[in-house]
Amino acid sequence: MELAEFSLSIGLAAIAGLFIGIEREITGKSAGLKTNALVALGSCVFILLSLQFRGEEFVDITRVLGQVVTGIGFIGAGTILQHGKNVKGLTTAATIWCSAGAGGLAALKMYEALLIVCLTIVAINLLFGFVEKKLIRRKGNKENDEN
Repeated sequence: MELAEFSLSIGLAAIAGLFIGIEREITGKSAGLKTNALVALGSCVFILLSLQFRGEEFVDITRVLGQVVTGIGFIGAGTILQHGKNVKGLTTAATIWCSAGAGGLAALKMYEALLIVCLTIVAINLLFGFVEKKLIRRKGNKENDEN
């Protein structure tokens, strides 16, 4: 692999993670810019490493993809907290997981898909974060009216 190719892939992975992390940072959620950038970058690096063994006998490069998914799942699990009936951090965990996917797309040079995925992740977090707040406010108002 050429240095320019490698640099482009990891650079785009890091930028994708930063883009995804901006929304988390702005909204004051855990796992913001650095976390998402590093998860995307790390995912990209591990997949690029596995691609170096393509064509080798007794080597299944797809196993790295599975291990990235599993490993990032453990990081995401660390962001989930339960307080009584309330569970917090699920969206952050899912976002971290998606950042790993973005890094994988960068490693596989699926740059158009990477752009679409990043825009979709940020749109979902922004749009549904807004909708969720509205629904919670509405639910809170109904509970106050009933009391």
